[in-house]
Amino acid sequence: MTRIILPVVVASLCLATWAAAHSGVKNLNVLERMEAMKVTQENTKVLGAMAKGERAFDIEEAQAAAAEIARLARKTPALFEAQEMDANSEALPVIWEQFDDFTGKSLALQAAAKTLSISIETEADLRAGLGRIGAACKACHKVYRK
Repeated sequence: MTRIILPVVVASLCLATWAAAHSGVKNLNVLERMEAMKVTQENTKVLGAMAKGERAFDIEEAQAAAAEIARLARKTPALFEAQEMDANSEALPVIWEQFDDFTGKSLALQAAAKTLSISIETEADLRAGLGRIGAACKACHKVYRK
């Protein structure tokens, strides 16, 4: 159960942080990155609610949420190619110093989410896949986010 709750808690906290941080962002590239992260977390929240039983398990909705996470994870490195910052951004400059590693972590999230989107059949599949998604998010956030 802890494997399920931790990714959901992390995603929920991040979602709240990003919502607050969006106000006042002036750099449009940074805002686009933040919006992509917000959508990723909203989809993670959908999966988390299903995993915790707060929302009915719906295979099509779960597949769609995981597929959207994969799509945005694939897009993430391109969103960070421009080395632009904003006072409200939580991105750390080390992203550009270790861009290959950052890209690898984004692709690991993409792989975890894509695998879930095509293999999910049961709530147990959802829980396992959500754990992998949470681990991929945490691995990147630990290094590259304030």
